[in-house]
Amino acid sequence: MTVHPPSDIRVTQRLISAWKGIPNTSIQSKPLLIYHSAFQASASELSSHLEKVGAVVPQWQYSMYPTTHFHSTTHEVLGVVSGRARLCFGGEGNPERFEPTVQKGDLMVVPAGVGHRLLEDLDGGFKMVGSYPPGKQWDMCYGNEDEEEKVKSIEKLGWFDKDPLYGNDGPALNV
Repeated sequence: MTVHPPSDIRVTQRLISAWKGIPNTSIQSKPLLIYHSAFQASASELSSHLEKVGAVVPQWQYSMYPTTHFHSTTHEVLGVVSGRARLCFGGEGNPERFEPTVQKGDLMVVPAGVGHRLLEDLDGGFKMVGSYPPGKQWDMCYGNEDEEEKVKSIEKLGWFDKDPLYGNDGPALNV
């Protein structure tokens, strides 16, 4: 596995205002982060690396769910291990939404509350490793009125003590 030094990669940071029932980054003011071309690895190699760093625990290998959703119980780290896709962060009707194209080697740090969904699998075979901080289990929220208590719980979530990809120094520690 190859991990490119933080100084050699481009990092996109995006704050996204709340929209309808999706809090996005409004609660903790931690940005969505995309580390572009940060690593070269298979799914198993990336999973092993993330486990060794210890900031997150890999839990699944899959595409991204095609319906806008967010998590209220945990932040999420997504490492693209095959293909390319166009994603939507913030809610597809949100004028402040962000629709990047991500590809193999990109790593995303998605703060709790940020709405996200797959818009288009560009090549077929888009797959990511999904990871969460130790002891955290993800939930599925959709911006419904009955999720208000879950949304309030986001403010109590701690941020990362280590960067999920780089450990003691990395972009997630500098936000």
